[in-house]
Amino acid sequence: MRGWWQDLTDLVLPTECAGCGRPRAALCVECRAALCGTAPRRVRPEPEPRGLPVVHAAAPYEDAVRAVLLAHKERGALGLARPLGEALAEAVCGVLRGESGVTGDSGAQSWVGGPHGGSQGRTVPLSLVPVPSSRASVRARGHDPARRIALAAAGELRRAGVPARVLAVLRQRRAVADQSGLGSRQRQANLAGALEVTAMGAGLLAPGGRVVLVDDLMTTGASLAEAARAIREVRTQENTGIETARKPVSGAARGPVMGLENRISAAVVAASPESFEINRN
Repeated sequence: MRGWWQDLTDLVLPTECAGCGRPRAALCVECRAALCGTAPRRVRPEPEPRGLPVVHAAAPYEDAVRAVLLAHKERGALGLARPLGEALAEAVCGVLRGESGVTGDSGAQSWVGGPHGGSQGRTVPLSLVPVPSSRASVRARGHDPARRIALAAAGELRRAGVPARVLAVLRQRRAVADQSGLGSRQRQANLAGALEVTAMGAGLLAPGGRVVLVDDLMTTGASLAEAARAIREVRTQENTGIETARKPVSGAARGPVMGLENRISAAVVAASPESFEINRN
């Protein structure tokens, strides 16, 4: 009940901008521009966690962007999911443009006609996989911020002609400590082996296809690296099973092929400002 009531309240009675406090606007023009007014960029934390996929972010986590994300996540301003979803969709398009090598809107559109079939030769939509919040956090907040934003982003992508779906297939398999105050390596140790793909999720991922991990924020990259590990683990098991069942055509052994259509990338609404400044070859 809290979800639809909060949505209605945000739409009917917006009191002030979540980014700057300006009255009579849920999100003013200037703060919306800060959120999704510039081209998304690849971001890389320092130190970079082992196994972190390529990550694109829509905006630096500072000032108005920080305020908007916190209002949505911690204060239940659920009406902000729409503009946050727009920003996340732009970051996803940044991923697709970077991989296609084509700039502009046509870069994301070129993915639609490119190689993105599944293992059975079927066309598989782009899968947005949100990094899950803990059960305790979801209970306390009354919603899962990353999942809500992912659903909004998938809608934006579909309207832009990119077939997209949200697969909430990750879950925590053990308790983790509060990440607040932990450094990069401490967060990596805290999250190591903490996520797994659900049994139903493994079936949904089995046909293959492109996966983009999504979250509202990247700081150290530890959560995204752990999520990528869990997805790769399931895909490796799936590919190994397929290769074992397949009769060899020749005496040469064949390993599983993980091409562009099965690559794992990541997109976030915002990332630490420092991660935008690092440009390593």
